[in-house]
Amino acid sequence: MEPLFGKTLSELKNLAEKSGLPRYTGKQMADWLYKKHTGSVAEMTNLSKRARETLSEKYTIGLSSPVNVVVSSDGTKKYLFKTPSGHYVEAAYIPEKKRHTLCISSQMGCKMGCLFCMTGKQGFQGNLSTNEILNQIVSIPEKNLLTNIVYMGMGEPMDNPEAVMSGIEILTSEWGFAMSPRRITLSTIGLLPAMKTYMDRSDCHLAISLHSPFDKERKQLMPIQSVYPVEEVIRFVKSYDWQGQRRISFEYILFKGLNDTPVHVKELARLLNGLRCRINLIHFHEIPETPLRAASLQEMEDFRDQLKQKGIFTTIRRSRGQDIDAACGLLSTKKLLEENVEKPKPLSL
Repeated sequence: MEPLFGKTLSELKNLAEKSGLPRYTGKQMADWLYKKHTGSVAEMTNLSKRARETLSEKYTIGLSSPVNVVVSSDGTKKYLFKTPSGHYVEAAYIPEKKRHTLCISSQMGCKMGCLFCMTGKQGFQGNLSTNEILNQIVSIPEKNLLTNIVYMGMGEPMDNPEAVMSGIEILTSEWGFAMSPRRITLSTIGLLPAMKTYMDRSDCHLAISLHSPFDKERKQLMPIQSVYPVEEVIRFVKSYDWQGQRRISFEYILFKGLNDTPVHVKELARLLNGLRCRINLIHFHEIPETPLRAASLQEMEDFRDQLKQKGIFTTIRRSRGQDIDAACGLLSTKKLLEENVEKPKPLSL
């Protein structure tokens, strides 16, 4: 049966019409799905009995609980979801004092092949539907605590723009979850056509995976550099106004002896000149079969200070969930794929 959860208001109205129901039934369904959090079509009591029976023949709400959870010593939780296609995706819940962030996935694996990322080493199994993306948010025990959503999990969000944009529409619309777009950040390696759609159709924050300002070096780290060079991506970003509340940030994993020199600082300052932005320095969590090595905390602090001297607001992102492979670049279900695990054994919370 086809899930109702994850459909936009216009999709629900069209669905109602095709089912022989008034178009306003779509608005009623949206209210039940995204405001009242109904568990079944039968609970939509302001729909006629005939309407509920008609919808129940073809549609279900379509939510599913995580099949496993592991908890880090720092409080981070990594949830595992099984998709209808039999694959797995992960989402990371990151609690802080006043901020509760969920890092969600948009694809099963990833086809971008970045040298530093475990998800890329898993390969690509397919796109998640809007239902499967939003299910990660509403199916965890902490759903009512969440203050922030970041599209920084498995996959490249801008390689699945249709489902991602529909999800953002549902999250931010008054008829949906009515969440402030300032609470949502999408991270991309720089797929320009989809980035334009994202910028024009949403007011959410944007984070760009940068990692090197130099063409040859970035190509070694990120094959996408051959298709959408960083200079082109930055020109695009500079065409938008960043003086309001919407933020642009750049993610920069610091690799020892590779992208951590004064020459890199100078080139980053040139590249980002005139752009109101921040750089988030990220600790590299070493993974198998890669020559890359992590810079020390002292080296990260020195690099941060050099960037600050150039007038670039720079922070070091605190690493969370490393002991459960939930930190940046570590999300992967490759082991499950290789072992052909039917259903992981759930852990007690």
